[in-house]
Amino acid sequence: MGSKNKFWYLDPTEEEEYWLFKYPRCNTGEHWAEKIAAEVAALLEIPHARVELAVLELNKGSVTKSFAQEGRELVHGNQMLKRAIHGYDPEKEFRQSSHTLANIWQVMDRVFGDSEHAEKAKGRLAEYVVLDALIGNTDRHHENWGILRREQKGWVDLFVAPSFDHASSLGRELQDTRRDRILAEDRLGDYVEKGRGAIYWSEADRRGPSPLELVRRATRSYPDLFRPALTKLEKLDEGSVDDLVNRVPSDWMSSSAREFAIALMHYNLEQLQELLR
Repeated sequence: MGSKNKFWYLDPTEEEEYWLFKYPRCNTGEHWAEKIAAEVAALLEIPHARVELAVLELNKGSVTKSFAQEGRELVHGNQMLKRAIHGYDPEKEFRQSSHTLANIWQVMDRVFGDSEHAEKAKGRLAEYVVLDALIGNTDRHHENWGILRREQKGWVDLFVAPSFDHASSLGRELQDTRRDRILAEDRLGDYVEKGRGAIYWSEADRRGPSPLELVRRATRSYPDLFRPALTKLEKLDEGSVDDLVNRVPSDWMSSSAREFAIALMHYNLEQLQELLR
């Protein structure tokens, strides 16, 4: 799915372990953004797809391990929204204003039925939304979250799929000259706040709020879901952010990209921590 060049392959060293190799789009850091995002999620103990940096025939990219194995089937958000929300267009890729938190919650209520399980599922998705705000992921569209379904002996297990596809994060689309200018002119906050996420607040809105602004609004409207998700950030400080980014080899990520990614997460972490005070 999606527009990026990629393919599945079977790891010959591991029995029945499938991985997805992704080529980054030209002049972007989508490969290192995927890797850093996965490491951030791991530190926060948020379920996520395993990601590694990888090289194929001198081409740098990233590989993501499949989590839809052992009989598990991934049901994407748009498939469920089509069934739960009247008139929802699952094929609309851009400006899908019906892709709101309220409608996503309605899907969870319908899929899980039992209120306790539905609330746990919403809480897990709230963690993903907080992760998006921290790393500046603007691409949580309706195919970038889902439910894993598995039938066993006449019984169906359902649970929220791990978070995946975080390539649109950490200013990965910027060129170094623009990164340097944004930081030199102290406009990082403007860059973050003007970002447009793929989850809308209201169906009447023309654009989705930034991932950070979405969490601000959601914390006010759904405190029982988002305050616990925000407490995950207690595992993180500026030093650990720096360490995660600095693990990326220097030949994969420029010093400007590294400085920008660190500054972006510092800014977002401070803003998110303010919501708990």
